[in-house]
Amino acid sequence: MKMRDAPHRRRNLLTGEWVLVSPHRAKRPWQGEISTPAPDELPAHDPDCYLCPGNERAGGKLNPDYKGTWVFPNDFPALLEDQVESVNTHPLFEETPARGEARVICFAPDHSLSLSRMSDAQREAVVECWCDQSAELGRKWTHVQIFENRGAMMGASSPHPHGQLWASDFIPQGLAQEETRQREHLSTRGKPLLDEVLASEIADGERMVESNAHWAAFVPHWAAWPFETLLVARDPVRRLEEMSSDSRSALAEILGSLLRRYDGLFETAFPYSMGWHGAPHVLGEDTGHWRLHAHFYPPLLRSATVRKHMVGYELLAEIQRDLTPEQAAERLRAVAI
Repeated sequence: MKMRDAPHRRRNLLTGEWVLVSPHRAKRPWQGEISTPAPDELPAHDPDCYLCPGNERAGGKLNPDYKGTWVFPNDFPALLEDQVESVNTHPLFEETPARGEARVICFAPDHSLSLSRMSDAQREAVVECWCDQSAELGRKWTHVQIFENRGAMMGASSPHPHGQLWASDFIPQGLAQEETRQREHLSTRGKPLLDEVLASEIADGERMVESNAHWAAFVPHWAAWPFETLLVARDPVRRLEEMSSDSRSALAEILGSLLRRYDGLFETAFPYSMGWHGAPHVLGEDTGHWRLHAHFYPPLLRSATVRKHMVGYELLAEIQRDLTPEQAAERLRAVAI
């Protein structure tokens, strides 16, 4: 039996963690119905949506009649700018202050849209907003996490097209892992980790999903979620604000193509959590080991309603998957867009 057909483990190069792959289980008869739910028909303006223009948010604040992307401070932020006065010095139960701020980005005033349904010009406006916010908050905070949760399945509190930014005075654990792994890779191999990964993925093509002159999207060799993808800059950029005008336009284009493939896979508004990972904003620190990239983590497995649950073995031991990354990439490429 070949390695690809037998149980095997794959290392996540960005975190150092392992993923158990059990491809023989995927050869059993397909059990999940590929359902075709009715299209999500949403109004352009929902009077009950707290993100639509002119509507009231929690606490009585009114949204302006915005016409494009719009950013406002999160009404329920997970991070606050105020400094904690004391620190817990218990030898076992370590605590440390955490400061920051959180914002919400409304991608568009139209309640019925999504990044996948927008025009390239509308998506490019979102990209420009991401870049501006990263640059602004990066002058004040160590890390700026830009992300989107799409769909109630991923905890989105509203279907209105929107994302979030959490800026912090610390480097979160996931970013710290990527920082360490990328720095070590450059030190030992002389090339940025994602440069080498991207070159290999493009040359092989088996896990590629979308690419253009400035960006490439593929199912990573170590993918944990069934149809997880990694979107990597082909230019040597480390943060969103470093992108050229051409790269920003190309990003808007490839985002549309990738997300339409997701929506077309099970003919539904595909839920996911996505987020940008760029070099931390640490003054004077070399960041040549970084390459700007975005992670897409969609939960759907077999249909619009059957999803992957990270439970049991995944919670207690290690991530496990049946559908191989190669099979996932093949299915995404087969979607007509």
